Amino acid sequence: MHQHQAGGFGAELLFLVPAAAAVAAYWAGTLSSRSGAWPLYRAVLFTAGTGAVLATVLDPLATRSHEEFAVLGITHLLAGMLGPALLVLSRPVSLALRSLDVVPARRLSRALRSRPLRFLTFPVTAAVLNIGGMVLMFRTGLFTAMHESAPVHWLVTFHLFSAGYLYTASLVGRDPMPHRAGFRLRAAALILSAAAHNILAKTLYADPPPGVPAADGQSGALILYYGGGVVEIALIFLLCRQWYMSARPQRSPVCV
Repeated sequence: MHQHQAGGFGAELLFLVPAAAAVAAYWAGTLSSRSGAWPLYRAVLFTAGTGAVLATVLDPLATRSHEEFAVLGITHLLAGMLGPALLVLSRPVSLALRSLDVVPARRLSRALRSRPLRFLTFPVTAAVLNIGGMVLMFRTGLFTAMHESAPVHWLVTFHLFSAGYLYTASLVGRDPMPHRAGFRLRAAALILSAAAHNILAKTLYADPPPGVPAADGQSGALILYYGGGVVEIALIFLLCRQWYMSARPQRSPVCV
């Protein structure tokens, strides 16, 4: 496989600074009196999710992902599936609306109702962006380009993360959204996208990308298949739980 230099400490600062700022802002919001009794476990989820995504663009994973397809599979899971899932579960938008001043909170609320965000958070759109990005990453010239250019690798990682976040938020997110699709549509999008992800992993097992040794390609494909399956099962569980809770009959107050 092609190799490139990871970029050194200067390049890593491009990601360390905003990631650290985001984590610090989340913890500040958690401890703010405006946020009320915001659960600390959500701050832990946000920190872990940010760390999972950040690890994919820092050494040693950044360099090894250009040398071993199996490691690239791990970074794909961290940046495109596990990291976004942890961030969605931390409900950062809800925390921001609670802890921000009135003016920025209103601006954020308006942005949440915008047409572009409504389109991007529609489950079908989010699923196409998510799966489509994976296919382009592994089955086009983009695969070679991201191994020859660090900026291309960063852009691909950013797309995987962004698409993964939108996809997860559209299915099981509890943050305010411009449009919340019905459970049947979300379940269909989840099942079909999970099937597409599994098919992609199987094709990579049988036919690895150019320049990837067969054994390494098979190892990476297995990581994508089984690791992705674990995250997908967790999403199915969360969606089914939300569906069940919404359908459970509400107890009427007892009159005395």
